[in-house]
Amino acid sequence: METLHTDSAPKAIGPYAQAIVSGGFVFCAGQTPMDAETMDLVPGHIEEQTQKVLENLEAVLKARDLDRTAIVKTTVFLKNFADFPKMNGVYAAFFGEHRPARSTVEVSRLPKDCLVEIECIAEAR
Repeated sequence: METLHTDSAPKAIGPYAQAIVSGGFVFCAGQTPMDAETMDLVPGHIEEQTQKVLENLEAVLKARDLDRTAIVKTTVFLKNFADFPKMNGVYAAFFGEHRPARSTVEVSRLPKDCLVEIECIAEAR
């Protein structure tokens, strides 16, 4: 088992790793729309927050020389499911033709009261 860490993504705000490599997969902890340098939420609505979350996930994967095309599964946590269409548009643009499996759920609250959090599983290659 290998622990991944990068300063290019927000540091963990609790007792967990940014990602763990095990059994041929990379298990990325949920990323929120935080700036890695300031640890503040990015300003904006669901579109800006979704873009930042996806960029943060990819930054973690880059610590293992991987990119978004290695992602096989995501779980999206939304504060408000009414934001699904806008989140989905940003998500689709980010992944392009690559289509990982996905689950999306509405939750009552997310860290720092952000609007979206996404975790992923990627192939370690």
